[in-house]
Amino acid sequence: MKHIAHMDLDSFFVSVERLRNSALDSIPLIIGGTGDRGVVASCSYEARAFGVRSAMPIKMAKQLCPEAMVIRGDHELYSHYSRMVTDIVAESVPVYEKSSIDEFYLDLSGMDRFLGCWQITQDLTRKIKRETGLPISYGLSANKTVSKIATNEAKPAGAKQIMHGNEKPFLAPLSVRKIPGVGQETYKTLRGLGIQRIETVQAMPMELMEKTLGKAGTDIWKKSQGIDNNPVEPYRERKSISTEQTFEQDTIDIIMLENLIIGMTENLAYQLRKQQKVTGCVAVKIRYSDFNTFTQQLRIPYTSADHTLIAQTRALFKKLYNRRLLVRLIGVRFSELVTGTLQINLFDHTEEMINLYQAMDKIRNRYGENSVKRAISNSYNHPAEKKK
Repeated sequence: MKHIAHMDLDSFFVSVERLRNSALDSIPLIIGGTGDRGVVASCSYEARAFGVRSAMPIKMAKQLCPEAMVIRGDHELYSHYSRMVTDIVAESVPVYEKSSIDEFYLDLSGMDRFLGCWQITQDLTRKIKRETGLPISYGLSANKTVSKIATNEAKPAGAKQIMHGNEKPFLAPLSVRKIPGVGQETYKTLRGLGIQRIETVQAMPMELMEKTLGKAGTDIWKKSQGIDNNPVEPYRERKSISTEQTFEQDTIDIIMLENLIIGMTENLAYQLRKQQKVTGCVAVKIRYSDFNTFTQQLRIPYTSADHTLIAQTRALFKKLYNRRLLVRLIGVRFSELVTGTLQINLFDHTEEMINLYQAMDKIRNRYGENSVKRAISNSYNHPAEKKK
């Protein structure tokens, strides 16, 4: 029998800020851009009670909760704590999946013969709390979907176990919005059909859900029944996406090389956002005409934002580049990929910048990934990227 745990750090950004400054405890707190044109990256439960939500304009959030304190986020610090928790999980369980910077799935199947899966998960969350100071919630069941929903029901700083065979009764009274994968648009469609609770989906024929929502309808129906056969995918730091270009003629054209770096970085950043990934490590590679190859990498705060990544890759290129030698090949690689979105950079973005990213990506999705790009990268001819 499968035993899958889901762990989620509660209000992660807020919790880290409160570790740094205990005076922030128990007050409405908003993490995000400090100007009125900024957006909310995260907020405390006290602020949520006033209707404040992630990705909301700061100006609107302050109108809803005037007494809230707004803090500009520190994504370098958040990435540091995320890695701390990852290290603790990695040394404690044999198989885990880091699904985002603050969420993990653990496959504890077979470990019930020792201390018991519930005890193992309890001990691990206590260790995380003890060594990092961060509050954490978790759920335990036979699959990823039910465990994730159980975690959300247990928040904040709680725990919930759903025993085998009790999945459907547990899910039945909950809103269909609780099912992972049901976004705002799907929820509107379901509400338009008079479907509000999971028990209604449970009673429907699967074929009807498929006819209404296609493949997504089948997936939602299965999850409503507590069925999810998706495995915990072992997390590997080496997971990466990269691109490189070999020149027909070796070059020393510094302007062209820098433009290539920018174009490569911009393209890979789009690929990250398309896959809903963020990177925690960037690398630049240069091969000179004598075939000597040099690579330099840098661990960075998790991101998928073009302007942040371009600054890092350009800096690495300048460290590597030897002006006296002709260049044969140049490349960029992003590694330490985890599921995530631009949320962790919302404190660096204005609402206009977020809208710009979304508009650019929409054009790329429709007309191709090279249909829109920065003017400075126009000399970049997109080579086939290598994904690992």
